[in-house]
Amino acid sequence: MFQDTASVWRSITGLLFCFLRVPAVSGRSTIVLAALLLTGLQMPALAQNSLGASGLPLPRFVSLTSEPINVRVGPGTRYELAWVYVKSRLPVEIIQEFDTWRKIRDLDGQEGWVHQNLLSGRRMGYIAPWDETARVALRARDNSEARVRAWLSSKFLVRIEKCDGRFCQVSASNPSGEGRASYSGYVAQFEIWGVYPGEKF
Repeated sequence: MFQDTASVWRSITGLLFCFLRVPAVSGRSTIVLAALLLTGLQMPALAQNSLGASGLPLPRFVSLTSEPINVRVGPGTRYELAWVYVKSRLPVEIIQEFDTWRKIRDLDGQEGWVHQNLLSGRRMGYIAPWDETARVALRARDNSEARVRAWLSSKFLVRIEKCDGRFCQVSASNPSGEGRASYSGYVAQFEIWGVYPGEKF
């Protein structure tokens, strides 16, 4: 199901960029876009449009700092466990705040609460998790014609250094044992789960 919804998400993103470039949008197109945006799919929010109790924008992407990490059904240790993360550095999205607790949403759309000390502002991302057959170019420069340094597969985890709204500079480890131990370069921003469309940092 995630593969299908993520494909729709990419289509919606493309539509939004098209509408931003067109001076006027027909009434019919506006209705179609509104219907797509109201489908209730599990996808990142289009914009950071509010502030949480911390004074930071909501929603926003962060990453897990350690392992294991207990995720609870409510904001506090008195709430029962929902699940446990057994791997660190994974990207998640903060969607709500209460005191020192943060409600997060992960790649699969699951939501739960973790303590703020278990989260980091370090940005991580997955390469095209919506397409299991994806081969995404890691390029030498932020240009679609630049030399390809490596091909990254679906759900490949990368550290996001910075983004300009079109490309993100990322670094990635190579666990295969073949070739270089790590790579760095640029990936088209729309190919990453862990950064918002058009986001710059």
